[in-house]
Amino acid sequence: MRADRQRLDKWLWYARFARTRSMAARLVTDGFVRVNGQRCENAAKGLGIGDVITVAAPHATAVVRVLDLGERRGPATEARELYEEVSPS
Repeated sequence: MRADRQRLDKWLWYARFARTRSMAARLVTDGFVRVNGQRCENAAKGLGIGDVITVAAPHATAVVRVLDLGERRGPATEARELYEEVSPS
């Protein structure tokens, strides 16, 4: 994958939307994730900075804009720097 792209499941795991990478992949394949408004069912989809991700988790729905791709799964404070919340319109 290009240096300016990252797998969707990996990014969701780094950003702490899922506890494990396999759970992140399952979120995607089960249809709970949209990228730029389009439903995504491919966990290997390339994600770039500026993309808008919608995650419909059982407890809440999050709409975020990707600010950084990340290099590891770090503490929550580090994960929070990977995205910004988009206010509902």
